[in-house]
Amino acid sequence: MFYWDYTYLLLIPALIFALYAQQRVRSTYVKFSRKFASSRMSAAEAAYQILDASEASGVKIEKAPGQLTDHYDPRKKVLSLSEGVYESNSIAALGIAAHEVGHAIQHHTGYFPLHFRNAIYPIASLGSSLAFPIFFLGFIFSRKGPSYLLDLGILLFAGAVVFSVITLPVEFNASRRALVLLEARGFLNKEELVGARQVLSAAALTYVAATAMAAIQLLRMLLLRQSRD
Repeated sequence: MFYWDYTYLLLIPALIFALYAQQRVRSTYVKFSRKFASSRMSAAEAAYQILDASEASGVKIEKAPGQLTDHYDPRKKVLSLSEGVYESNSIAALGIAAHEVGHAIQHHTGYFPLHFRNAIYPIASLGSSLAFPIFFLGFIFSRKGPSYLLDLGILLFAGAVVFSVITLPVEFNASRRALVLLEARGFLNKEELVGARQVLSAAALTYVAATAMAAIQLLRMLLLRQSRD
């Protein structure tokens, strides 16, 4: 049966990796959210100052509900900082805020990988939603007819995998920018930067895990498609 095929075994390492990444980002965030920057600069204040200095001051900064819901919306030019980050002057908060500012600066300076990712997002989002239902239908009916639904499902999900891969350099670059900006503005000293780097590295690991999971899922689909030939 489709849901009990051997290819599910391929998901186990990727799933373990994803769980590890989630645990690491939570534990690292908790650790450095309890250690405060000697500058006593809040994350929101740091974000405003960095944006002003980078001539990307047209970006609006707002508080977002939830924990670790921080993100930058390039369509609205809004940088959202979560409740635990916005007013905090912890090392974790400043690192996260500077990372999101990094995305805003990427957008302002025309950083190509970010613009390419934003351009393919609608297609990748649609493909991610439709790929598995279409592939599943194709898998059911391919024994009695053509397998074009299988191929369509694979093609749609391949777009989602490309989006996930492109996300990696975007996130890594934003983190590098964040650390440089925090040091240059004096918001974190060298010792505190080590902690911020750990927070951002842990966050980046979740994107690596997501990409690995997507790639394994695509491999599964290809193997299942081959079994129908």
